[in-house]
Amino acid sequence: MMQGPAHILIVDDDERIRGLLQKFLIRNGFMVTTARDAAHARRLLAGLEFNLIVMDVMMPGEDGLSLTRDLRRRLATPILLLTARGETRDRIEGLEAGADDYLPKPFEPKELLLRINAILRRVPAVAERGPMPLHLGPLRYDPDRSELWQGDTLVRLTGTEAALMRIFAARVGKVVTRAELVEELGRDRGGAPDPGDTQDRAVDVQITRLRRKIEPDPREPRYLQTVRGAGYVLSPE
Repeated sequence: MMQGPAHILIVDDDERIRGLLQKFLIRNGFMVTTARDAAHARRLLAGLEFNLIVMDVMMPGEDGLSLTRDLRRRLATPILLLTARGETRDRIEGLEAGADDYLPKPFEPKELLLRINAILRRVPAVAERGPMPLHLGPLRYDPDRSELWQGDTLVRLTGTEAALMRIFAARVGKVVTRAELVEELGRDRGGAPDPGDTQDRAVDVQITRLRRKIEPDPREPRYLQTVRGAGYVLSPE
């Protein structure tokens, strides 16, 4: 369980937006730190821990996508991207970079709050209790703690990846459709829903990212398999 208020890092080059978001989120019970660009964010992340990063995509110098890709290599902290580009391909690009969610500009503050709360609810990701861990080759997934281990090393999962593992671990050997994944991942998500094909593609992106962490060869999945025309199935050893 999360102890105390969640600490959010806002990364945006617009001082006015940083200030407005900071005041709004503080009023809603969060701790908030702001960064004016990617370099500033890196310095803050080197010394502080955050529960969530809210980051603008379009920034001078290093943009939000580049920073997201780099952070995702070493941090599991959830990332919510803010983007003025609302095209499907731009949103998919953000998810491929490692973001957990995206919010097109302009947006209502209430929608931002709903999405932040939805992400934070997913992060602890307490799985349904089961008597035995699941083994995926050299990896071990503990359903009780929703943790993935390789030997004594914890494999860091993003909030969305952890949610996917929780869903599949509760239905081992059973096909989970894209529609079911969309519903479970977005059950508490605020705002208007995206078109169905956009949601399906977003799920596919998240599955691809998860496979990179659990499969010996993500191009030839052994444990998280695609059932053509149906969905996905987790088949541990």
